[in-house]
Amino acid sequence: MSASYEVRDGVAVITLNNPPVNGLGYATRRGIADGVDRALADPAVRAIVLTGAGRAFSGGADIREFGTPKAIAEPNLLSVIKLLDDATKPVVAAVHGTVMGGGLELALSAHYRVAAPGTNVALPEVKLGLLPGAGGTQRLPRVVGVETALNMIVKGDPVKSELLAALPGQKLFAKIVDGDLVAGAVAFANEVAAAHAGGQPLPRVRDLPLAHPNADAYFQFARNTVRAMAPNFPAPLRCVDCVAKAVECAGRKAFDEGLRYEREAFAALMLTPESKALRHAFFAERAASKIPDVPEDTPARKIAKVGVIGAGTMGGGITMNFLNAGIPVTVLETRQEALDRGVATIRRNYESQVKKGKLKADRFEQRMALLSTSLSYDDLKDADLIIEAVFEEMGVKEAVFRKLDQIARPGAILASNTSTLDVDRIAAFTQRPQDVVGMHFFSPANVMKLLEVVRGKATAKDVLATVMAVAKIIRKTAVVSGVCDGFIGNRMIEQYGRQAGFLLEEGCTPEQVDRAIEKFGFAMGPFRMGDLAGNDIGWAIRKRRYVEKPGLRYSKTADLLCEMGRFGQKTGAGWYDYAPGQRKAIASPAVVEMIAKHRAELGIAPRRISDDEIVQRLVFSLVNEGARILQEGIASKASDIDMVYLTGYGFPLWRGGPMCYADTVGLFNVVHAMKRFAANPHDDADFWQPAPLLAKLAAEGGSFNP
Repeated sequence: MSASYEVRDGVAVITLNNPPVNGLGYATRRGIADGVDRALADPAVRAIVLTGAGRAFSGGADIREFGTPKAIAEPNLLSVIKLLDDATKPVVAAVHGTVMGGGLELALSAHYRVAAPGTNVALPEVKLGLLPGAGGTQRLPRVVGVETALNMIVKGDPVKSELLAALPGQKLFAKIVDGDLVAGAVAFANEVAAAHAGGQPLPRVRDLPLAHPNADAYFQFARNTVRAMAPNFPAPLRCVDCVAKAVECAGRKAFDEGLRYEREAFAALMLTPESKALRHAFFAERAASKIPDVPEDTPARKIAKVGVIGAGTMGGGITMNFLNAGIPVTVLETRQEALDRGVATIRRNYESQVKKGKLKADRFEQRMALLSTSLSYDDLKDADLIIEAVFEEMGVKEAVFRKLDQIARPGAILASNTSTLDVDRIAAFTQRPQDVVGMHFFSPANVMKLLEVVRGKATAKDVLATVMAVAKIIRKTAVVSGVCDGFIGNRMIEQYGRQAGFLLEEGCTPEQVDRAIEKFGFAMGPFRMGDLAGNDIGWAIRKRRYVEKPGLRYSKTADLLCEMGRFGQKTGAGWYDYAPGQRKAIASPAVVEMIAKHRAELGIAPRRISDDEIVQRLVFSLVNEGARILQEGIASKASDIDMVYLTGYGFPLWRGGPMCYADTVGLFNVVHAMKRFAANPHDDADFWQPAPLLAKLAAEGGSFNP
């Protein structure tokens, strides 16, 4: 059993014991139920205390049982909650650390609750596209009020126990217990047992009154707000409906009707593509840290000091990640002016956070105190991890790594921030290729969550384990990629960009393409993205491609744009025009004229292209290349590809990533759409040849993410 039972001073103490967060798996539910039955049958037991072992009361459902028969096996959570609700002896939930989701719903079924200071309380189901399904929307409003409860349920964020305990008239916590929580709970349980010894009815949350003085107007306002803030997510709106139902049912004393309404809403949301996508992303993020041939118990190297080579935009952003985590960093540059500019930028970024109230002044000074600068490689001799963030050119990388090989201490990890270059070639510039790894941060590096960890053929397993652990410390989502041109993200985005260019040649404008894909949910379309990143970067890559892969076809529009000197926002002109100091993209007549002239030279009569075709051609280009990456073993699983695109490329979260989206559409339908595109004389038939893995899965009725 994952719950223990003992009697202390006439009180049965049932302790959830299912590490790491006491998830409410089958064995834990069974243990609670058996413990309650045992306590109720024992005349020597006056009351029951329900608590959690370790650092949490309960984080809710046990994610290890999701999708298995055990997840719903009796006693399910609803049955356990009813057992507590109907208990004839006082039940006190003693919560600490984390009390979330089903864990909070379980606590709400107790007669009383006491909490340790600093307990995190939440109903986070909305983050999985769901709503609390075991009475959370019906009970929480009764103990903290309608508006507080609705905010907690719709946002899903944790709230500290002290803040909730301070609410006027709250009935969530009977008291906050300083010191030994279980001892305090046992003492309190004996007090309430004595108070009810004369047969007075035990208080149940379900019986508490619930009302709102302006319910109709308030809930209409809440619905309008939720529609505006989360237009692509159905769950927040259903949360509002359920809390409104709780108020309605309270007026008619029909609690069970509210429970049924909540359960039906929960079941309906479970079937939505948005919830499936969010649940996929939830599991994909956790799965990304698992490398098939690197055991979880692989010893990691100690990372106490970090060196960063390059104080530019990337180097500065990378540095801030480590300073934020309390890790000292030495930044190396070739010129003092470059160092001064880099440090000034870091300081400005932190000062901006202080002004916005996101960072306390003393924390700002602590972080800056961890920063050292140098013009000499010798000052990196004691670094445990050195990350180069220099110009994306192999000759420059070679000079850096040959120097690092001379000065870095044995066992130091040498990482390249390269976005496309061959990590195996870079490793070969050293006598220690086992210590070399790619750490591809995304710009701005201090903001973007994604870290592509590029595994070279010689990269040691403990190096991978260390980098994955470091990623968690600096709050990045790390995804492992094998070595290839562009790794996972940029290799796929190249095909996306190629297809965007073909759309221009056939009749689209940049703003039409961007508008269609942004309506689909991307944070930014391909042409606005190009202007932000710098169109000259893509131009340099294409020049290399023309030599390496002369048969690979690109639209010439992007080259013509660069020949006009329109490199993007940094030059005030790219695919769009930009007013001085502004980032707003303004349609450019000069670009439209350039595209039309080029189209005429190709002899292509422009045609009307629907938004649906634009979206399918762009997204399915990602999917097809993703299938090749998966088949080649560059990514170990499809969900890793989805995480790259969700956290690094602005793919809409509610669609779950390109591979998840393809599964939702159906791979049979993806392949048939690709056949239509291949028949287009102005597209590239070779481009739309389905990857063997995609063709195989489509023929078998399979999916990328089973």
